Amino acid sequence: MNFRFLKYFLTLSIPFLAYVSFNSTGIFTYAPIIEAFLFIPVLELFFKPSSKNISDAEEEMSKDDFSYDIILYMFIPIIYFLIWEFLVSMSDPISISDKVGRILSMGLICGGFGINIAHELGHRKNKFEQFFSKVLLLPSLYMHFFIEHNRGHHKRVSTKEDPSSARFGENIFSFWFRAVSFGYLSAWSIENSRLKRNGNKIISIKNEMLIYQLIQIMFLFSIYYFFGLELLLYFTCCSVFGFLLLETVNYIEHYGLQRNKNEKGKYERVQPFHSWNSNHPIGRIMLFELSRHSDHHFNASRKYQVLKNHENTPEMPTGYPGMMILSLIPPLWFYVMNNRVKKIIH
Repeated sequence: MNFRFLKYFLTLSIPFLAYVSFNSTGIFTYAPIIEAFLFIPVLELFFKPSSKNISDAEEEMSKDDFSYDIILYMFIPIIYFLIWEFLVSMSDPISISDKVGRILSMGLICGGFGINIAHELGHRKNKFEQFFSKVLLLPSLYMHFFIEHNRGHHKRVSTKEDPSSARFGENIFSFWFRAVSFGYLSAWSIENSRLKRNGNKIISIKNEMLIYQLIQIMFLFSIYYFFGLELLLYFTCCSVFGFLLLETVNYIEHYGLQRNKNEKGKYERVQPFHSWNSNHPIGRIMLFELSRHSDHHFNASRKYQVLKNHENTPEMPTGYPGMMILSLIPPLWFYVMNNRVKKIIH
């Protein structure tokens, strides 16, 4: 029997620490952030990245193993339970520092797990899994990601037309603004084009973007109704932190990489070398193999447990958590990454 799936249960450590955060004060309110952005990056300095792929026989055993899916499904009730715990806990008389700790912890759950797992399920063909994807995008108020990522980003990745691909020399803060605003507008454009092709009206129940906005408004109104305006503002901060985590991941995944155009003026097919890759084992486990991003773009239908390493992929110097921290210091980011990009381009 294949027990490789058991290692992904390590991901539950951060939701557990989020529960600790919502039921503690002081430094413990920052417990998930400390694990994700201090403990894991430091630990990855002592573990060499592994480029080894599973065998063909192991892949056949793993790709349809329901155990890997159960772990993903588990996060749906866990995340919504933590949302409840967060909202209840924020009603307590606590310090500003404790509130910040809990907001960051909830935001990490919304973005680091909600959007990440939604990303995985959003690429599945099963309608139930696609529905679960949208449910997981709701807490970050980023339901349009389902449209923009699948029908926009994967087609335009590593081109100037893609809001989610960071350009050479672009800092993370300007990228956030461009990716968030133009990604949202792109989702509207993609959905409007789909409706026109099918002969449907833009203002109709068939417009998924309209439905997403209504669902998100209802979700926010329910928080306001049961918990009040202050708690609504706190949770909105969690959502913003959640989707900024996503866009930070987007920033590090494609920074400076560009697809070339052929003689017909069309972009070349997406290849593994159009995405930055990370084989650092802890980050791979904690992010459900998201850091093997090169193979994901090369074959978007491949499930997380069977993503492969390719020999011609550009490698990050450390895992995702460390790279995300590095991106927040633009001069240091450019110092580390720009020469790597130039070597790939030339």
